[in-house]
Amino acid sequence: MSLGDIHYQPLTAIAKRIEAGDLSPVAVTEAILTRIEALDGDLKSYTTVTPELALEQAGKAEAEIAAGIYRGPMHGIPIAVKDLCFTKGIKTTGGMTIYADYIPDHDATVVTRLAEAGAVLLGKLHMTEGATLEHHPDLPEPVNPWKNDLWTGVSSSGSGVATAAGLTFAAIGSDTGGSIRFPSACNGLTGVKPTWGRISRFGIFDLASTFDHLGPMARSAADAAAMLQALAGWDPKDSTSLSTPVPDYLGELDGIYGARGVRIGVDWDYSGADADPVSLGFIEDAVDVLTEIGALTQPVRFPSVETLLQYTMPMTMAEMAVHHEATYPSQAEKYGGWITEGLKAGHGVGALEIGKGIIERYKFRGAVARLFDDIDIFVMPVFRTGTPTWEEVRAAVAEDFNIIGKFTSPFNATGTPTVTLPCGYTEDGRPVAMQLAGKAGSEALLLRVAHAYQQATDWHTRRPPLL
Repeated sequence: MSLGDIHYQPLTAIAKRIEAGDLSPVAVTEAILTRIEALDGDLKSYTTVTPELALEQAGKAEAEIAAGIYRGPMHGIPIAVKDLCFTKGIKTTGGMTIYADYIPDHDATVVTRLAEAGAVLLGKLHMTEGATLEHHPDLPEPVNPWKNDLWTGVSSSGSGVATAAGLTFAAIGSDTGGSIRFPSACNGLTGVKPTWGRISRFGIFDLASTFDHLGPMARSAADAAAMLQALAGWDPKDSTSLSTPVPDYLGELDGIYGARGVRIGVDWDYSGADADPVSLGFIEDAVDVLTEIGALTQPVRFPSVETLLQYTMPMTMAEMAVHHEATYPSQAEKYGGWITEGLKAGHGVGALEIGKGIIERYKFRGAVARLFDDIDIFVMPVFRTGTPTWEEVRAAVAEDFNIIGKFTSPFNATGTPTVTLPCGYTEDGRPVAMQLAGKAGSEALLLRVAHAYQQATDWHTRRPPLL
């Protein structure tokens, strides 16, 4: 392994070499910083790069490991975080010009946990304004390295681009209606939207607290498992965080055998409605692969999402209005167009609509919970097509967000986990992805099956042609 190609090596492989003393965390960090300097001017994935801090942390990691102190697979690994995670002494904007000069006096819990695991912070990653669907018009818009007219996925756009382009080994994203899964799908990555509360949300800019999730985005299920291990667990600073024990996500992976005996549910009516046949074919092929490596597939009927989806966006906008109460409408002129319309809509949501939405959300949660009485994992797409273009997304959202959020936002309403992973590429170079969904707390199983699939296929090893 030369430093020349180290940027695309698996995080877990780098970790083993670092632990063995074959690789220097400082040299690895320098190589990634050099790549960021060379490429990110065009890709625009970083809002802030922290080279001095990164080299300081890499030096500390190197000294600790040399002294026999090894903290685990994140020790000495260069990573980056979405710019809604507070970083002490480092600008944190949430993609908003209104916070262009905001410097927190404390770290988000996820940042603290990565530091405790010995990770090296390369910097902060661009995102849409307030974690919504559009970037602020005065701020850069990251560029998809697979094809520059393709959607980057939002709101964790920088997290997706930087990880796909080898400008970090993994990243933190956040997901309120699809914002880990969209950029993971669009950039050929593996992303984990965990159970709500599995990862602390203390120290972030909220979009809609009861829908918000933080999670890892990486280039494989194994790499995502290593990062999730460092991030998960109870946090006294977040009263909604889960106190259940954290599994050994990486240790529970079982190679290609990890799918044996797992009951996989599919609903081709739900997944196939209005779907592009080519993209749906990749999902069908993925299910065939899972069957070949030992999974037990069976048809199921996914609960109807139609009524739920009438309420998810209004409820999200209402919560967003709460989180921006201190600055909107008093500083409305500092907001971009899309978020402004969302905040106006949030202020207009009525009590009856919220009440009905709460009722429908809990009814849907119950229906999904019953689904997993008979299966272990449910397989579905992320999009009805391969990765859409920006133009296609904007046209769809102008009509109805649920055109793109049909397969994602229901799992923000339930708070249950999904893993997104690549399962194909169209002839014109668009990544295609699938989701594995499970019941609350099933991240270890989802990652085990995702890893087994990735041992039988090579989609996750493909790299963007533009670099």
